[in-house]
Amino acid sequence: DFTMDKAYAPTFLLYCLTATISSVVDKDLVMENEVDGDFGYNWLKTNYAGSGAFTIREWRANEAVVMERNDNYDGPKPAMARSIYRHIPEAATQRLLLEQGDIDVARDLLPEELDALSSNPDIKIEKGVKGTLFYLGLNQKNEFLSKPEVREAMKYLVDYATIAETIVKGKMEVHQTFLPSGMLGALEETPYSLNVEKAKELLASAGLADGFTVTMDTRNTPDVTAIAQAIQQTMAMAGITLEIIPGDGGQTLEKYRARTHDIYIGNWGPDYQDPHTNVTFAQNPDNSDDAAAKPLAWRNAWDIPEMTAKADSAVLERDSAKRVEIYHELQQEHLETSPFIIMFQESEVVAMRSNVEGYIIGPSFNDNSFRGVTK
Repeated sequence: DFTMDKAYAPTFLLYCLTATISSVVDKDLVMENEVDGDFGYNWLKTNYAGSGAFTIREWRANEAVVMERNDNYDGPKPAMARSIYRHIPEAATQRLLLEQGDIDVARDLLPEELDALSSNPDIKIEKGVKGTLFYLGLNQKNEFLSKPEVREAMKYLVDYATIAETIVKGKMEVHQTFLPSGMLGALEETPYSLNVEKAKELLASAGLADGFTVTMDTRNTPDVTAIAQAIQQTMAMAGITLEIIPGDGGQTLEKYRARTHDIYIGNWGPDYQDPHTNVTFAQNPDNSDDAAAKPLAWRNAWDIPEMTAKADSAVLERDSAKRVEIYHELQQEHLETSPFIIMFQESEVVAMRSNVEGYIIGPSFNDNSFRGVTK
């Protein structure tokens, strides 16, 4: 039995139970390795005390994770005795190793690698829709980005279609609302496209006909860098100088979480398959710098008490049809007014040897399953 503090929507509770943050670990083993009240957190970074289908035999940071079948697992046992994750940052190297048969699955190939592999009879390519959204976050502490006309103008200065058809071909689809396709209440509206003249009119109405300069913190991965450079070019067409600041994931996130960015380009994936996981885009109960809750709206200093109240009401609506109506209304308002430029929804494309079977592409970052993989 569960006793909840509020009468939440039934699906919200059930989906929350699937979040991997609640994975079961061996309490006795973890507490044997507790240091300064961390409940074994630091020890668990490189050790295993879980209850899943695999155990961790070896973990070499930024190199490999070696996992072995857990014969004590209370469920269908993995078909393979051992599975190895290798960190191979270069897409071309992944392709070469896959072609040679040195690896069985490659998860992070560029469109050109995928095109080249598509005619190889020893390779098959599978695709699965993810809930991950790629977006720009515009910090409302910035004097330019806080202007509604500027926010709208910048939504017209992304060439969504061209980026989707070239840079991220086959890996992302144009999507502009904060609930991903396939999730309850998702609004399938894509009103924005590249329109430089419309953007110029909006900038002029904001008193910025000559444009302005802002920075964009950009994770230095191939796809994100290429998208950022494409946006930099189209922003320049309306006089906006976009200075790209490259950094690794930790560096860019640190600035974003501290609200010291101008623009952040990043992605967001659902923690569980209920729409409430994504109201982080539309909820900010306390916009102060020392707030306890720091959702994505807070990170961009977007103070929205009315929208927050509406988002809070949606998770308490037990009628699914009425709940969908609330999320549609939220997304429509968000689409028109928010400091978020939501651009794409990810499709994960996986290339694998033709003899590999049973690989499941899940809906979020960490939902892929290879428990049933055979070869």
